Amino acid sequence: MNAITKNLGSVIPVSSDPWKLRTLTDTILRMIWSENQVSRIEIAKRMGLARSTVTEIVKELINSGFVVEVGTGESKGGRRPIVLEFQHEMHCIIGVDIGATHISVAMTDLRGNMIHWEERKHPVRSDPEGSLKLVFELCDLCLAGRKTPSQKLLGIGVALPSPIDPVHPGWISELVLPAWHGRNEIELLGQKYGVPVYVDNDANLGAIAEHRWGAGRGVNDLIYIKLSHGVGAGFILGGEIYRGASGAAGEIGHFPIDIYGKRCVCGMRGCLVNYVGADALKIRARQLFEEYPESVLAGQNPRIRDIEDAAINGDTLAVRVVREAAEYIGIAIAGWLNLMNPSMVILGGDLARTGDLLTDPLHEKSRNCALVKSVENIQIKISELGSQAIALGAATLVIEEVFAEPNILRQRTHPGVI
Repeated sequence: MNAITKNLGSVIPVSSDPWKLRTLTDTILRMIWSENQVSRIEIAKRMGLARSTVTEIVKELINSGFVVEVGTGESKGGRRPIVLEFQHEMHCIIGVDIGATHISVAMTDLRGNMIHWEERKHPVRSDPEGSLKLVFELCDLCLAGRKTPSQKLLGIGVALPSPIDPVHPGWISELVLPAWHGRNEIELLGQKYGVPVYVDNDANLGAIAEHRWGAGRGVNDLIYIKLSHGVGAGFILGGEIYRGASGAAGEIGHFPIDIYGKRCVCGMRGCLVNYVGADALKIRARQLFEEYPESVLAGQNPRIRDIEDAAINGDTLAVRVVREAAEYIGIAIAGWLNLMNPSMVILGGDLARTGDLLTDPLHEKSRNCALVKSVENIQIKISELGSQAIALGAATLVIEEVFAEPNILRQRTHPGVI
């Protein structure tokens, strides 16, 4: 039985209670979305509803434009049923990925299909005003790329490289983005476009995207790790994202791997980000110049992408930098494997471009540091969605929220929405 209807019981009495009717309306709409095509008879059977109730609700859905009739299905005795189909292209969603050094914007339909994509490099950490201006610009470009002018924007999801407190979604960590002074100003998006805006941590949204559309499809317990300027993790547990009590779950970048190590911006010593973050890898590459004078990086001021490209091309200095990073990440992952026992680890972000150069030593290190049972069947994979994962996750957040909330057919507010 479908997960969204398994707890509804065999028969649901429907009264004139408008809240119950709206809830059933959105539940039926989600079923049609999930199945893509389904008949009224099948809906009534699965949900234990009277056919007259389903007919009444489906009529509203057809009038809304979310659902259309697309012909008849196979008969199981009696008349052939009329098939209903969800119109996933009727609305669009925008997902925004605000990173430390870039801004990406994806526009999707209600099935997560990419309609338009925009991406720009930008000094986000030091320029909040310019960053927000660029977000508006890229959103406008995406909306200009709609398939039809009537394709209505339903909501905006935003990913930020910071823990997000669900009670105060407008706040942001000053340690991560000091120039933003603790405010993300994302409410301006809602004011401009007149739609709900949902905000979450970037690694959480990477995890959601990979679970729904990428390498983690069908896997209900996984960790997504973003390796970029910073390091963060998103947890899918039992098929749901786990954010923690105050939205701070997954700060793997501040997992201490050396109590005597360099002091981190968070105040602790030896945090993982001090060894595998983009700045740390650039410093390590420069430290190795004397030892590898033949390296293409020697004497340069390499960017993280230069190191990745050099490693992919077999440069010995760059390969060593990646392997060392993998060992540190492996230590941190081993800790999470012992604590949580996921079945998959997905690596995303810049460093994931190096593929097996990263995963092979990481797998070896985590196997040596974790309990046998916790790594016995672990899969360590590179993100299938690549650089689009987090913006796509932000769009997916909106898709999930609009179907999770009653009253999808009407404008509404939400306590966790900016």
